Amino acid sequence: MARLPVAPGEALPLPDAPPRWYAHDWNRAGVYRLGARVLGALPRGARLRLAVAIAAVAPFPVERAVVRANLTRVAPGLGAAAREALVRRVFRRFAMCFADLLSTNRRETEAEGLLAAVEGEAHIDAALAAGRGLIFLTAHFGNWELAGRLVMRRFGRPTHVLVAAEPDPGVEAFLRGAGQLRFVTRGHPVAGVTLLAALRRNEVVAMQGDRGLGTRGDFAVDFFGAPAAFPLGPFVLARAAGAPLAPVFCVLRDDRRYAITVGAPIRVTPDGEAAALRAWVRVLEAQVTSHPEQWFNFFDVWSGAPAR
Repeated sequence: MARLPVAPGEALPLPDAPPRWYAHDWNRAGVYRLGARVLGALPRGARLRLAVAIAAVAPFPVERAVVRANLTRVAPGLGAAAREALVRRVFRRFAMCFADLLSTNRRETEAEGLLAAVEGEAHIDAALAAGRGLIFLTAHFGNWELAGRLVMRRFGRPTHVLVAAEPDPGVEAFLRGAGQLRFVTRGHPVAGVTLLAALRRNEVVAMQGDRGLGTRGDFAVDFFGAPAAFPLGPFVLARAAGAPLAPVFCVLRDDRRYAITVGAPIRVTPDGEAAALRAWVRVLEAQVTSHPEQWFNFFDVWSGAPAR
């Protein structure tokens, strides 16, 4: 396994490197549209059973090997049989979350019915009361895309979501062509200005903070005992706007409903971006430890190597 060229615990800028994203041949507009038609026509119980059945038989050998290796680091005390069972749970949970996302993509009222609880709402109220906006910081964990729709509908606050451009424009149109979320594409010339202006209007910005981008904006932070690359950008934005960052996770519970947890805000002090990033990584580490079956990273986050 390749290692980042830093010692554990250091937070040093990494050399420039091309971003390497995980992608799969199923990530196509035709697959999404077909899935939405088939899954959307089924009652939710049948929909989730079908998703789990597909996850059980879909091969994905490379992805399964990567998830197995990641879980070895996350849960080193598991025996081989328990680890294999956890790998299967990861793919089952991912299939269920993906099925819900596809089938409710243009049914926001139905999506709202899937939400069982929101913990930590007081953190949102307190942060917005200061009038500097709020950054929701999340990860590829649980149903993160559905969470944006659920949070926006619950709190009625304009929400801007920073996203990477999809390789297939049809997928982008399918996922982002409806609803009230305002999507901002990373790399767009005015993306930073747009997000900063939103925060200064006391609005909400949603970002992911668990994958390095392969640029000098990446910092290496100790993550489960070894350095991994994380983006510093959310903390630079928070410092510029004077906005707090609230960790947010959307977990699929055993009763097959979702619970959103809003953590205590992380505030960025002058020249404190790296320290705030480390605080976020500790929160993420605790969340992955609690629900390793819902951490949907199909590549080696410690080396940056994708599954394929």
